[in-house]
Amino acid sequence: MPQERTVSRTKVVPIPVIGRHNINAYLLLGRRPVIVDAGTPGSGRRIYEQVAAHGVDPTDVSLIVITHGHIDHFGSAAELHRLTGAPVAGHVADLGPYRTGRAREPYLPTGLMGRLMARHKNLHVKVQPFEPDVLVTGETDLEDFGIAARIMPTPGHTAGSISVLTDRGDLVAGDLIANSLFGLVRGRPANPPFHDDPLHNLASLRKMLALNPIALHVGHGTPLEPERVRRWADREHRRLSRLEAAGRLPARAESSTA
Repeated sequence: MPQERTVSRTKVVPIPVIGRHNINAYLLLGRRPVIVDAGTPGSGRRIYEQVAAHGVDPTDVSLIVITHGHIDHFGSAAELHRLTGAPVAGHVADLGPYRTGRAREPYLPTGLMGRLMARHKNLHVKVQPFEPDVLVTGETDLEDFGIAARIMPTPGHTAGSISVLTDRGDLVAGDLIANSLFGLVRGRPANPPFHDDPLHNLASLRKMLALNPIALHVGHGTPLEPERVRRWADREHRRLSRLEAAGRLPARAESSTA
């Protein structure tokens, strides 16, 4: 009789890329390790070394999941792939940025922080492109990669944004939501500086909250409490509804139908 394959419960470990919490990648630990996001250009070696510092052989990494096509999340994907040998997963709707090495522009700010950051030259650089080895088109089980988790499409921030939901209920959420001021104000939910489609992103956030996660691990800041995020999402819905009624809500045409 064949033995059942067991996958140990997944642990989420933050990997700071810039500052203590300003830009995060994540190490998911199960039967085999998985990395989520690859940080800014030139940070592949730093992520590699932090993985090793947690007692994990980086060459054992089974997969690198890129949550979306912004420079601070896929900037070192090609480098990290070379260093670890692990395949890279990304959503088909963000293939353009991955294949060209450039984020889709213009960035659409969510507020003052975004308007200021959109002028920063580092957001407009060209990085080494890559071709995803695992092309995500829908919900994707990661058991074959050694973790009890699944990739969940969460479009809106970009058309191809994805999150990872573990068996324990940890949601590694990319830029679905952030801590305030690019992670500087811990525990306070806020929009990241940019969204391609704020209404679609909010719908994705509410869909994930309906799955009752125990924590939201974000690209910018410390983990967020789901109940606090729910209250924020209700306020954000009212704010966006007012902007939409006034015709003041920008969104990319391709995002609204992704």
